[in-house]
Amino acid sequence: MGKADFLSPKAIANRIKSKGLQKLRWYCQMCQKQCRDENGFKCHCMSESHQRQLLLASENPNQFMDYFSDEFKTDFLELLRRRFGTKRVHNNIIYNEYISNREHVHMNSTQWETLTDFTKWLGREGFCKVDETPKGWYVQYIDRDPETIRKQEEQERKRKADLDDEERSAKFIEEQVRRGQEGKEPEEEPVYTELVRENEEEKVAFNLSKGACSTSAGPSKGPSLGANALRASSSAKRKDAPPTSESKDKKKKSALDEIMEMEEQKKKKMAPVKLDYWLRTDIVVKIITKRLGEKYYKKKGVIKEVQDKYTAIVKMVDSGDKLKLDQTHVETVIPAPGKRVLIVNGPHRGTEAVLEGIDEKSFSASLTLESGHMKGKRVEGIPYEDFSKMA
Repeated sequence: MGKADFLSPKAIANRIKSKGLQKLRWYCQMCQKQCRDENGFKCHCMSESHQRQLLLASENPNQFMDYFSDEFKTDFLELLRRRFGTKRVHNNIIYNEYISNREHVHMNSTQWETLTDFTKWLGREGFCKVDETPKGWYVQYIDRDPETIRKQEEQERKRKADLDDEERSAKFIEEQVRRGQEGKEPEEEPVYTELVRENEEEKVAFNLSKGACSTSAGPSKGPSLGANALRASSSAKRKDAPPTSESKDKKKKSALDEIMEMEEQKKKKMAPVKLDYWLRTDIVVKIITKRLGEKYYKKKGVIKEVQDKYTAIVKMVDSGDKLKLDQTHVETVIPAPGKRVLIVNGPHRGTEAVLEGIDEKSFSASLTLESGHMKGKRVEGIPYEDFSKMA
């Protein structure tokens, strides 16, 4: 059968199909040829051109692998530098953008088997800063361009110069204050005496004019009595002055205030720091994600194994299937009152208990502890998400 015409519907459909990305298993990196189906890939592998390429590669396979690995690394880092700069980004986001180009170098032809291995290699070689999180691996490009390093050094020098100016100005102000204090003469503190009257019937009169104080009793005793009276009045004003902040702080607290402080400190000590992971083995959980289909949605299962604190192997109660799920895809199960539960978060984490009652208004429950050093104690206000039914 002859080849279809260029403008025939079949030829147009073939060209439309060949524009998009095809399956990786039908791609030949040596020949850089993408086949659309298994039959086409099989025919290509039997072709003479492919056999010649295999003979060339068999002579020095490491040379070809190093070449493809270097191409993959260069293109990947160039995309990371140009697209994201020095921002911290998930490695899958970069890889998805990288493979959107049809002519990219495929990872199965490089020395790295998985994207995780490639990410770790970038961290070991110093190309990027890498860190592992519950959501996967993140990378951050390290810019070693001489122009960028020069700009960073200039900014650092400018920052140090600004700090030096601030320190010099602060030292200058301290020196001025010290000199001002050295130039002052020390002030003599006044000596206050008590007002004494030799004669109780004698009257004391004060003259507030510029002249000296005078009394009606006599010229010799008047001035001394007036001065003593002024000193006594000033001392009385000092005594009546309002208490300072230091005296208020030194004032003893009441017994009620001390008890309230002790209770607050005890609450702070007892207040637990909730962890961001709560998965435990041998507890019943409910699947709340729809990504697995309606078959597993809202179904219950038992956690058989916990991996990396955030991932669990769940065995379904109905079908017996085993699923690997993240903790965000499941929730705790609240049994009927009187059933045994396990506390998975909070101050009593890991303690077995019995469900006594449920408070629907506050979304909490009352539990009686059955293990630990507080065995037999009843605790109130345990949130729904902090305990789950035991298998």
